[in-house]
Amino acid sequence: MREQNPANQSHRKHGVSWWVVAVLVAVLVAIFALSFSLAPKAAEGEEAFAGTDSVVTEVLEEQGVEPWFDPFFEPDSGEVESGLFALQAAVGAGVLGFVLGNLYGRSKERENQSATTEPVATE
Repeated sequence: MREQNPANQSHRKHGVSWWVVAVLVAVLVAIFALSFSLAPKAAEGEEAFAGTDSVVTEVLEEQGVEPWFDPFFEPDSGEVESGLFALQAAVGAGVLGFVLGNLYGRSKERENQSATTEPVATE
């Protein structure tokens, strides 16, 4: 009878071998590189990756549409705007992580309580 290595058994439990992971990573890298090579080049003086808000605003202004209101705060530069956006994303990720962690902790606590309060058999 052939003896099996315990390391191979645990590896096979998960069902994914290392070469499948390597191929998937290579495909992701290729898609990422391909997306940058196929992206249209920016015109002189324009941003390469302009947001849809700025593009739509330009199109609407060209058509003569007037904005309903003006923003109450405009950052001085694009760097400040990017920093504020990153701060907003970090705060949102922190809140989401806190909520998910709290829910996970509650479910584990419920499991622990139900395991310790098993019904006692009466004779």
